[in-house]
This record gives sequence, C-alpha cells and structure tokens, in this order.
Amino acid sequence: MNSLAGTLDAELLAGTAHETPATLDAFLAQVERRAFRVAELNLRQREDAMDAVQDAMLRLVKHYRDKPAGEWAPLFWGILRRRIVDLQRRRKVRSIVVGWLGGGRDDEGDELPSWEPADHGPGPQDRVQDAQAWGDLSAALHELPRRQREAFMLRMLEGLDVAETAQAMGCSEGSVKTHLSRAMQRLREQLEDWR
Repeated sequence: MNSLAGTLDAELLAGTAHETPATLDAFLAQVERRAFRVAELNLRQREDAMDAVQDAMLRLVKHYRDKPAGEWAPLFWGILRRRIVDLQRRRKVRSIVVGWLGGGRDDEGDELPSWEPADHGPGPQDRVQDAQAWGDLSAALHELPRRQREAFMLRMLEGLDVAETAQAMGCSEGSVKTHLSRAMQRLREQLEDWR
C-alpha cells in the first residue's frame, strides 16, 4: 500500500531536482521520459503519446530555440499540453463521426466497430514495477477535470514552479494554486487505500 506514496515521492524528488541544462538537446533528453509519461496518462495510447511528445519537441526547437534556457520548460510543457488537448479533441470528433456513419470496413473487409477503438496501450509485460499503484494513480488522474490534471502534472510530476505552470497553462498563478489544491484533495480521497 505504501508503493504509491513511494512512487509519488520519487516523482516529486525527480521533478524538483532538475537543473536547467546548458543546451536545448540536453533539455529535451532530460524531459523526454517524463513528457511521454504525462502524454500517455492523458491519451492512454502509446503511439499518440509518442507523437505528441515528438511534435512538442519539434515545435520547441523550431520556434523557441533562441529563448533563454530558463524559459524552455514552461514553453515545452505548454506546447505539449496544447498538443494533448488537440489529440483528445480529434479523437472525440472521430468517435462521433464513426458512430454517426457506422464503423465501416477495414482494409481486409472486416466490419469496424462504431465506437472508439480499443485501447492498445502497453500490456503487463511493458509495465515497470508497481504497475497496480501506477494504474490506480493513472485512473485517479484521468477522473480529474482537465485543468486540475494539468496543474497536478506540471507542478508535482514535472516540478515547474507556480509562475512557470501558469505560463504553460495560459492562466493566472492564483488559478494554478486553486486547480492544484482541488486536484490534491480529490486524489487524496480517491487513493485513500494507498496511504
């Protein structure tokens, strides 16, 4: 039962121990795994998560490489957040259209379902230790409203400060504090069994 607390503590320590790297390549190497984890939690599909992270990295390099190193983190997380939201919207629209038009047929002529395709996320063999704790945290995070989930991930998992989180989310610092407080309260209630 204490494994979730250990997982969160490890994430918090990892998130707060980051020093600003000297080069953009070093920064991207530093955030790559955490960014994938954040994207996978939100999108629940590995391929979509990889696409979102790669797109966010490319946009950061293309548009913001000349910015000071201290600005890279909030810029990157803001880009990734917007990319995740875009993919979620597209998925919802696709689901509505497929439901309205019917499933259709795939390349082999088999009928496709008229609902959202099955989640082909990682199987048990792909999960790291403490899969149950991570799964429960993931489910609890997924149940949070989007803005609360973003505030929690950027502040607690990535370790951005309030100002950087506000910049990445495109809102005020007060809103970040409110969203984070509400997220923490809901997560405490939902994950009570892991205390």
